[in-house]
Amino acid sequence: MRPNPQIVVLCGAISPEREVSLRSGRAVAAALPGSVLVELNENALPSWLQGPGYVAFPVIHGDYGEDGQVQAELTRRQVSFAGCDEVTSRLCIDKVATKRVMRQAGVPAIPEVAFSGQNLPTAETLVQTLGEEMVIKPADKGSSVGLYVLKGREQIMAVLQELSPTGQWMAERRLRGRELSLGILNGQPMGIVEIVPMQGVYDYRTKYTAGASNYLFPAPIDAGFTAAIQAQAANLFQACGCRDFARADVILEPDGKFYFLEINTMPGMTETSLMPKSASCLGLDFPALVQRMIAPALQRAHATSASC
Repeated sequence: MRPNPQIVVLCGAISPEREVSLRSGRAVAAALPGSVLVELNENALPSWLQGPGYVAFPVIHGDYGEDGQVQAELTRRQVSFAGCDEVTSRLCIDKVATKRVMRQAGVPAIPEVAFSGQNLPTAETLVQTLGEEMVIKPADKGSSVGLYVLKGREQIMAVLQELSPTGQWMAERRLRGRELSLGILNGQPMGIVEIVPMQGVYDYRTKYTAGASNYLFPAPIDAGFTAAIQAQAANLFQACGCRDFARADVILEPDGKFYFLEINTMPGMTETSLMPKSASCLGLDFPALVQRMIAPALQRAHATSASC
């Protein structure tokens, strides 16, 4: 085995978020001199990636990367990797399951209606439960893919008819407040970023188009709110069984109440991504952040090597 493991950055694969994953992977590899960048063209690992001589840094957003599949395969191959394990990844990609954990841990979360594409609720049922303004989104995707922001029965009815019959979906009351996000690094919350879309909502296009949103970091919010949000982010990280890093998304309403939307186990690492902005609040530049993100995986690899 090599005296020091070879770092392999994994990106791409086949999902709606492939292009963002490729951008993230290239940025991460550039921040890790001597690493090998592997751009996957299928949802499978290269055959040579086997054993404790490698440490992987997966940056595969969406399907295959965030749902526990790549983590399970790396574990079977005895490859140490950065980020959450298979069980936590599978939990956190499921927004409904994650919200159950939130409630058990006392993390503020708003009610949702979960349903499959083959068993749709009526628009009337959703309105009676959530009100006339709501968000409908996939229950098991990331990056705001398939996000609908709706008002009124006609819009809701029209979108319900468009939804994929094979998908899992959830509806929530639309929160009208400040959109916030913060990274968690080794269990410690970093700075809070406020997202201000130039127009419309913070959807997939807005999220990954440079100049489509303004970002304020650290967010100009009261110190008490900052501390409370950071404490609950750390609570959520622990409750979900996360390790190494994650990113949590929050809405702060005008009345001072805040609600967590989700925790992302494989945050974006592009030039517009939130995780690097959160880290910069602590004085960490991009290379320093990336090195801290992979450090625990390198430690696990060395521990495994020492025990052999």
